[in-house]
Amino acid sequence: METSRPRMERMATYRIDELARTAGTTVRNVRAFQERGVLPPPQRHGRTGVYDDSHLARIRLVVQLQERGYTFAVIAELISAWERGHDLGELLGLEKVLTDPWTDEIPGYVTLVELGELFLPGETAPPPERVAELLRRAEELGFVEPAGDRYRVPSPRLLNVGAELVAAGIPLEAVFDIAARLAGDCREIARRFVRLTVEHADLDDVAGYHDRTDLPDLAQLITRLRPLAQSAVHGLLARGMQAEVMTAFGERIEDLALREEPDAG
Repeated sequence: METSRPRMERMATYRIDELARTAGTTVRNVRAFQERGVLPPPQRHGRTGVYDDSHLARIRLVVQLQERGYTFAVIAELISAWERGHDLGELLGLEKVLTDPWTDEIPGYVTLVELGELFLPGETAPPPERVAELLRRAEELGFVEPAGDRYRVPSPRLLNVGAELVAAGIPLEAVFDIAARLAGDCREIARRFVRLTVEHADLDDVAGYHDRTDLPDLAQLITRLRPLAQSAVHGLLARGMQAEVMTAFGERIEDLALREEPDAG
């Protein structure tokens, strides 16, 4: 009696329109995926391109990555690294750490009238050219972003700081100037923290990056940077503010006190 052997299941094959329909996309997208290098070309049977289940799986992966916000360039890099032997989950985990926002702030929205009330108090009809210039600087510094008939506020905390300074009597132009300088200072602080991480994790060796096997450790290291950097800046800023306030105002307060003392004679 002949023993039956397990039959190898053959992959399904598709023409391009069948592949697009099965994947829930369009023929145009399938061709775009091929042009962008994220989908291998089909096998050729004469003049007909034939795809299989591996192409279907790849399309579904690409679509999922697109839905997560990845560009074609990043998707191509991820797939290339995956094909070289990296774990895709580890790659995506590192990518998520790199691209996640470093703040838990929820963006807000304001109208032009509300911005005027916050930053131009008492000016019932400011000149249009002045409003345009102030909006330009606010957008340049990232305080607001145009969003239809409103403005998106990426960081309501920063906007509130600016509004409080204006309410304290500091001219808006001066607030913008200090904001620009502080942004530069903070970028330098961030650069130093990142440089520390790059040197510690041997990330200067770009040529050997593709062979790394410690991507989860690297993602964890970057994640730990967030609270450490914030705590360090908070502590050092508190010490610096105390010293600077004492230097700037201590002597002036002492002079005022001496002036108000009654004459001994």
